[in-house]
Amino acid sequence: MDAEALGRVGTALADPTRRRLLLSLVEGPAFPSGLADRLGLTRANVSNHLACLRGCGLVVTVPVGRRVRYELADPRLAGALAQLASLVLVVAAAGEPCGPEDYACAESGADGIGLNVRGV
Repeated sequence: MDAEALGRVGTALADPTRRRLLLSLVEGPAFPSGLADRLGLTRANVSNHLACLRGCGLVVTVPVGRRVRYELADPRLAGALAQLASLVLVVAAAGEPCGPEDYACAESGADGIGLNVRGV
């Protein structure tokens, strides 16, 4: 496994707006203006988050005339996100919710690792 790739996914999933954008793109490619309208966000906000997702390597742009459409960088990402969400649901179904009260972020070291989970 590639720890750097997992870090990029973690960065992307750390923000609720980016999660919503990724879930919208799982449904199919979209233009930033359409995403903004669908999610009730400003175009500037969507643009900034899409730039982050693109920088993380999770989405790509496709020129369509004078516009730019966004889509998942790899179709397998849709399945991976679904599997990840199902794992979270299994944890929640087991009566062991995982939320902000269940972890504490420590200061990151040079390697960028800094998440301490209780009981781990």
